[in-house]
Amino acid sequence: MNDASPGWPVHGAALTSWVRLWPPAASAQAGTVDGIFVALLVFCGAIFLLVVGLLVVFSIRYRRGSRAKRGMLPEVLTRDIEIGWYAVVTFLAVFMFGWAGATQLTLDAPPPGALEIHVVAKQWMWKAEHPNGAREINELHIPRGEPVRLVMTSQDVIHSFFVPAFRRKQDVLPGRFTEMWFTPTEEGEFHLLCAEFCGTSHARMGGRVVVMAPEAYAAWVAAQPQGDTLARQGEALFNAYGCSGCHATSSSVHAPRLAGLYGRPVQLADGRTVRADDAYLRDSILQPRRDVVAGFQPIMPSFAGVIDDGELQAIIAYLRSLRPEEAR
Repeated sequence: MNDASPGWPVHGAALTSWVRLWPPAASAQAGTVDGIFVALLVFCGAIFLLVVGLLVVFSIRYRRGSRAKRGMLPEVLTRDIEIGWYAVVTFLAVFMFGWAGATQLTLDAPPPGALEIHVVAKQWMWKAEHPNGAREINELHIPRGEPVRLVMTSQDVIHSFFVPAFRRKQDVLPGRFTEMWFTPTEEGEFHLLCAEFCGTSHARMGGRVVVMAPEAYAAWVAAQPQGDTLARQGEALFNAYGCSGCHATSSSVHAPRLAGLYGRPVQLADGRTVRADDAYLRDSILQPRRDVVAGFQPIMPSFAGVIDDGELQAIIAYLRSLRPEEAR
């Protein structure tokens, strides 16, 4: 940027890049979100201009002392105007609601095989762990063109993971898992923000998302110090906390088998059927007496206050990795 003085561009091209209505679109989802936002602006702007325009016209035409004809409008005309106005506005509102709702439902469902990265929020940092065990703080390196699924939780208060260039934002809550996915389309560095006031140093809780070419990302991952994968860490914790003593195939304790459980329907003792997703596994560990599996006694102790959120993520990653043939 060529500047006559610091911060002030002088060329037209520089002015275009300096003045932005919103951040650059750097994900496959950004265009859809921008389309809904622009449509809402047009819809609201049209109503605003119509109301203000009528207000100005009527104020001039029917000002005190003008010779404009006054009196009641015909009832038929009044009724038709009201019905037409409410019908048009209702149709547009329902259309916008349906469009935005359908889009949100689509954005909530990640495609199969998306790159899964686990994120833990903590005052005042974002901690990310990649599938091979590589870790980073306040940074997130991801490959361009590949769907990325973030599984997130908080160790303290409510945070909100926000990448403006991706048009994606998701609250990160203590005591539960939340998910967000996106497909980055542009390489470069993009702001990572916390969009929920989380304490005195909330403004400092930021970082960057680095989108790399797929081959560059593979080289970056290979160069990082690697420990055990999250699933391997979870297996070690699963054994260390004594879980295998009851859930192993050879155990004398009558407990549900966990191999191949993830994603399957589970019949509960109260007649309900639930899906064994991340939330169910978390609740089963922290509140085991709430959703007791049919045919089993509620003898499992609660691990609330014993296992922290990071360890819980690892154990659930291990349970997700189990296949039916891997029963222990």
